[in-house]
Amino acid sequence: MEALLGSGLFLSAAAFFYPVLRFLVPPKEADMGSGSVIAAKTGDLKPNSGKIFRFGSRPGLLVRTTDGEYKAMSATCTHLACTVQYRDDTREVWCACHNGKYDVNGRNISGPPPRPLETFEVQVRGDEIFVRRRQES
Repeated sequence: MEALLGSGLFLSAAAFFYPVLRFLVPPKEADMGSGSVIAAKTGDLKPNSGKIFRFGSRPGLLVRTTDGEYKAMSATCTHLACTVQYRDDTREVWCACHNGKYDVNGRNISGPPPRPLETFEVQVRGDEIFVRRRQES
């Protein structure tokens, strides 16, 4: 009976402390693959809107600003790897998990995210929008 109660107490403590540790120690950035992908067609996005696209095995976020400029970044929050989305009402990238916020350049501006989102290069060729990893200098 003591072993059963002791193991139950241990498992309860582990169930409490595991989320606390995950909150304090964010996951490492995952490699999203290389190369370039077609993220959208030019007619897919209106000004002040965003779209999730697949970049390798991870999601990416393509944003068209109110000025008509395209920005692309990882759609994986740097806090606990939740998927972020563009909010047109606040003109920010938002993580619903813990209310983390980023600007349209991927910089973390409030909430628990410890670092900015990875940003990508955007090229418009014809009616296609290509996104690729930035070259390290």
